[in-house]
Amino acid sequence: MEPRNFDGDVDRPRSAGATQTGRVLVIGPYLRVRAGSADAESETHALRDTEARLDEAVGLARAIDLVIADAIVAPVSQIRPATYIGKGKVEEIAGLIKTLEVELVVMDCALSPIQQRNLEKEWHAKVLDRTGLILEIFGRRAKTREGSLQVDLAHLNYQRSRLVRSWTHLERQRGGFGFMGGPGETQIEADRRLIQERISKLESELKKVQATRRLHRAGRQRVPYRVVALVGYTNAGKSTLFNRLTRADVQAADMLFATLDPTLRALTLPHGGKAMLSDTVGFISNLPTQLVAAFRATLEEVLEADVILHVRDISHEDAEAQQSDVDAVLRQLGINPDDSGRIIEVWNKIDRFAPEQREELLNIAARRPEDHPAMLVSAVSGEGIDALLAAIEQRLAAKRTTLDLSIDAADGAGISWLHRNAEVLSKELHDGRFDMTVRVDETKRDIVVNRFDAVPHHAT
Repeated sequence: MEPRNFDGDVDRPRSAGATQTGRVLVIGPYLRVRAGSADAESETHALRDTEARLDEAVGLARAIDLVIADAIVAPVSQIRPATYIGKGKVEEIAGLIKTLEVELVVMDCALSPIQQRNLEKEWHAKVLDRTGLILEIFGRRAKTREGSLQVDLAHLNYQRSRLVRSWTHLERQRGGFGFMGGPGETQIEADRRLIQERISKLESELKKVQATRRLHRAGRQRVPYRVVALVGYTNAGKSTLFNRLTRADVQAADMLFATLDPTLRALTLPHGGKAMLSDTVGFISNLPTQLVAAFRATLEEVLEADVILHVRDISHEDAEAQQSDVDAVLRQLGINPDDSGRIIEVWNKIDRFAPEQREELLNIAARRPEDHPAMLVSAVSGEGIDALLAAIEQRLAAKRTTLDLSIDAADGAGISWLHRNAEVLSKELHDGRFDMTVRVDETKRDIVVNRFDAVPHHAT
């Protein structure tokens, strides 16, 4: 759908399908970026094309099967406390809503409860902001109990701030679970109490989830398996790459937030080593803070990862802006996106480029600093996957020390300890002793050296 700039006269609405019900109007109320503005938010928005931002909002709406009647841009010079956009635009859009018989309006911004209530009164239609829309998507996508708990918690925290009287039903308030249902019947104070009780229960259950995840991580560390985590903008191709690297069958679709629940699979490295690969929820611009908080249990896999693959859809027109958005979320999680020892940038979907464009990309990647390489891959065709696996293996090996040692074959406890706490690369029996080459974390290097008289490995 071609977005229309709604900055003055009302364009004539499309006639096709105008009589259908359950139709949605998507509005992009984007702030005009002033020349020389030092505002960080303005600088971020300046990176992102207005039409691309609106297209993404439409994609979010379609992700939950909403029927889009129209999508328009409504430039905003100054945010109005009561309605976000100016009074004149509110009235003009009201006419468009009536003509198109729209029942739901999606505002691609964060609305306060008062702004949402006032717009619903003016437009006689449900209004959903960007946060509510993303939460609605997450609510439909969550499959596992863990994902459902995290979505429910984010839902409730959002709803708690929306307990304001709305519509013309003065004796009622916005209620129900989710955001697109009708007004609820219960009193505001009673709902606040019920919501708080449910939040407390969910937080308690999530603590159990976090404890379970810690046990799983402890088990992997004893094996020990290293963890590689995929992060990136939603729809960057993380799940397709995950399937390609692990030969798994995780859902991968050309859809925003196709993957929500975290997935772990074994990753075989070129020289036979093993690691665990984690596929996580995709990031997005203006990701609601309550989602980052609620999904912290899931994102702990990223926090604990030895290597992070930042997967980018390099073919996307807003690839640079998407990179900035992912970097911002990583910083929220306490991860430095410029940590070259931990993060590998993966430029995905190179199969979409013509040969000459691909050559240009290769030249750009070749000019990058050695400590900030970019791996060009196609998760669909498999191009570049071998080089990516080699880079992962090299990065993991750099964090570990390889040692040679000799141990009495009768020392079963010592041999067992080495298998639990180190990666055994080779093991040969000579004259009643095992000559072993092992790879260990720096944290356990001194223990192995002191206990087994290990020495640095020298390749022959």
